[in-house]
Amino acid sequence: MLNLKSLNKNQREAVEYVQGPALVVAGAGSGKTKVLTYKIAHLIENNFLPENILALTFTNKAAKEMKERIHGLIGDSSQQLWMGTFHSIFARILRTEAASIGYTSNFSIYDNEDSHSAVSNIIEDLQLNSDVVVASKVRRRISYLKNLMIFPEEFKKEHVKGPVDEHIARVYEVYQQRLVENNAMDFEDLILKPLELFQNDKILKKYKKKFLYILVDEFQDTNKAQYEILKRLCSKEGHITVVGDDSQSIYSWRGAEIGNILSFEQDFTKAKVLKLEQNYRSTQYILKAADSVIKRNSRQIEKTLWTENPPGDQLSLLKSSDEKEEAIRIAKLIKEEITRNKYAHSDFAILYRTNAQSRTFEDVFRRERIPYVIIGGIEFYKRKEVKDLIGYLKVLTNPRDEESLLRIMNFPQRGIGMTTIKRMIGFARKHEITLFETMTRVFEVIDIKERIQKNVKNFKGVLDKYIILREKLSPGELIRALIDELGIVQMFKEDATHESMERLRNVEELLSAITEYSAANPESTLDDYLQEVALVTDLEMVDDKQNVVSLLTVHSAKGLEFPLVFVSGLEEDIFPLSNRFSSEATEEEERRLFYVAITRAQHKVYLSHARSRYRFGEVAYQNRSKFIDEVDPETINFDDPLANKRLERKSKKELMEETFATMDYIDPIIINSMIKIGSKVYHDTFKMGKVTQIIGTGDNQKVTVQFDGNNIKHLMLKYAKLKVMH
Repeated sequence: MLNLKSLNKNQREAVEYVQGPALVVAGAGSGKTKVLTYKIAHLIENNFLPENILALTFTNKAAKEMKERIHGLIGDSSQQLWMGTFHSIFARILRTEAASIGYTSNFSIYDNEDSHSAVSNIIEDLQLNSDVVVASKVRRRISYLKNLMIFPEEFKKEHVKGPVDEHIARVYEVYQQRLVENNAMDFEDLILKPLELFQNDKILKKYKKKFLYILVDEFQDTNKAQYEILKRLCSKEGHITVVGDDSQSIYSWRGAEIGNILSFEQDFTKAKVLKLEQNYRSTQYILKAADSVIKRNSRQIEKTLWTENPPGDQLSLLKSSDEKEEAIRIAKLIKEEITRNKYAHSDFAILYRTNAQSRTFEDVFRRERIPYVIIGGIEFYKRKEVKDLIGYLKVLTNPRDEESLLRIMNFPQRGIGMTTIKRMIGFARKHEITLFETMTRVFEVIDIKERIQKNVKNFKGVLDKYIILREKLSPGELIRALIDELGIVQMFKEDATHESMERLRNVEELLSAITEYSAANPESTLDDYLQEVALVTDLEMVDDKQNVVSLLTVHSAKGLEFPLVFVSGLEEDIFPLSNRFSSEATEEEERRLFYVAITRAQHKVYLSHARSRYRFGEVAYQNRSKFIDEVDPETINFDDPLANKRLERKSKKELMEETFATMDYIDPIIINSMIKIGSKVYHDTFKMGKVTQIIGTGDNQKVTVQFDGNNIKHLMLKYAKLKVMH
């Protein structure tokens, strides 16, 4: 029997209410994940079969955590749950029903980079001016339109305002056609195509009968299409529970509609509204500060967070002259908190409004030897060599995937240049066949040299071979054999640069990831692996066991918590971001973002602003953010926490020595290719120096280095253990 004693009164009511639609308004830190997991366990205990329960989340990490918690509550009976992100669940349904909408079940899923590449190619095909019709902007616009369910025909008829929009309309139309031709869907299609699917009454009835209870996490983040799916799958008086917090609706720029949570009561008759207002995360001062700001928004569901936690410390206000001093002050405070209060580096988060703000923190933290990680940097699966190898796997499973085929056509280099590729594409368009089919008929393509035709034929032979092997080998065995045949490992080893060694490590990491996946999922197919990879995000890859300071945007911080939080860059036009720089920035959403930033903290918040900051290459003088002035002044300590403590600006030599000290030693083979006369080097004993002479090559290479104090040393490079500034 499920024990509900650990739930508070409101949580328990939310768990036990199953009579009709329910909206659970869950304030920050109020235990919404606990409520969802207990509710699912409660449903299973009360005669709902796990396979009839659909639980939708916004991250794989959240789904995995909930599955583990539910398993802990009720054991193996939870295994048959349909639980995952909107994208992963509906990709699974689309694979089953693909034929009903003109696709095959092995369709490719295009990530943002694949979609951007497709848009770029279309702009070139249509001979549009790429300086006027910018691919990145067009791709973002298409994504935004699709999230609002505005399709090419409607856009062309009702939303075109000027010549640039006319060009976008043409690109959008061709882009949608190209996706179908390539048997591919982008992220938006994974939500839109189910709506197309559910126009078929037979299929809709099948899934309405299948999903007898629906639960949705982070409901405030749903867009128009996601909400439409829910309304089609569930009757107005049906079994649905949505959990969310309108105060944390911060994704309008990607189509999230706060109106969904605000209008739920009207859309689902007899909906019961249950509020979770007790916060278990933060101190009283933090909650009072956050509440005083968010109350100024007009569009919201009324609630007041409270806590039985101690009052804690007031929020601290940091005022700096510029962004460099801001980073130095924060670094000093981190060191002080660690020394005085025994915190670990992993207890700290630096939050900022835009990714560009991380650079100064990186520079200062390296010099101050503060370990850090940037959450939201270049994701592992977006690195070039990883994308290239994934491209091979995508072509093996879906040869119609033109974008992936273009990506790998000349990787590794095989003498198939852009001129050849363009001629092949022209032939494919003329004869209405795929680029993959064109490779078989390459000898018919005019103006391609015989030598290059043979290269194309040989490459097609390799792909055909592995398309057959795909059915016989596990994903891990397949990629290992393919990498060996392509000679990728050997290619990176022979290049022997620092960059190529880093690429090789990424290839090895990919091999490990696929092998581990195959071992953990012995029945899985290559399609299954590719779907998982396509839907993973950088936040899923975060290693929360590292003892490092987290640097991240407020958007990336949502759903996370840290003992101490620094909210940096609190100046007008930065936070709140001016709509001069972002058309989607609205004051109410920016205020919700500030609320999210403050409520990430468990024990202490530092609010930081600077008088001046480099923006667009020039010094800009800033007014402090209006949000600071909106915080209840009783919750802020306005005394400078670093008063009377000199902030030391270190000499150039000290900074360089510290930079060297944090660098790793590099393989001697790679140093050979990096070092040259004039290179700055570092030795643990002799400290900093400059290379004045290089004699010999390979293992016998010697260098003459002039170290500090005119201390000249002649060293055998292989054994010298030098660090090189590169």
